[in-house]
Amino acid sequence: MTAHPEVLDLVARMKAAEESFVLATVVRTVSVTAAKAGAKAIIRPDGSIVAGWIGGGCARGAVLKAAHEALADGIPRMVSVQPENLLAELGVKPGETREGVRFASNLCPSKGTMDIFVEPVLPHPALVILGASPVALSLAAQARALGYHVTLAAPVPDLAGAPDVDMLIDHFKLGELHEAKRFVVVATQGKGDEAALRAALAVDAAYHAFVGSRRKMAALREKLLTEGIDAAVLDRVKAPAGLDLGAITPEEIAMSILAEITLERRRGQRDAERA
Repeated sequence: MTAHPEVLDLVARMKAAEESFVLATVVRTVSVTAAKAGAKAIIRPDGSIVAGWIGGGCARGAVLKAAHEALADGIPRMVSVQPENLLAELGVKPGETREGVRFASNLCPSKGTMDIFVEPVLPHPALVILGASPVALSLAAQARALGYHVTLAAPVPDLAGAPDVDMLIDHFKLGELHEAKRFVVVATQGKGDEAALRAALAVDAAYHAFVGSRRKMAALREKLLTEGIDAAVLDRVKAPAGLDLGAITPEEIAMSILAEITLERRRGQRDAERA
């Protein structure tokens, strides 16, 4: 069985809509299996298979587990479902991973082998920038080129023109944001620092940063503490934002921030490659 055109059409539509899903593809079969090489299925984050076919219960559990993990860390996986006697010959146990392959036991009477590639498809990562400073605008421009979904929140009168961003929010009332792994940077640089930082802290994100000195951040921290904001929440903010590259210009500072975000974004994937 090969991929039905409707599966590939749905993949294109879901990618265009920035939806999270897994594309599971059967890449090899041995002996009797329900699905054959080339079969594909689309799996949503809730575990439902919305299109396609990769076989019955013999492989379903292992593939759904791998799909859940792949959506969590963004790393593709290979799952090999084999009868227990073949796993014993290989010297592996069900659930064990070796050389990038997760092994699972096929308890069905067919006793076939099926290898499935589990590929997560995730929305573009989201960068939320608060401020209309030169650093904020340079950060937005550079991030767009790197494939981020960019939201810029700033008082519109402070902007010289219409910035090239995916979402523009007047002032700092962020509201509903792009559903993806988020990175938030406050780059107000003296114009609305406190209001912007308060709004940024309310956003669930993998990274919060403040463009400014440690002294300024310390002063803001003390003020927000007196307003009841938890110290642990404030301590998650990286200040000054960015890697210490000796940056001076707004463009260089923006580059150092994106470099730091890239480290955070790719951390799990790099660790998996080393394992």
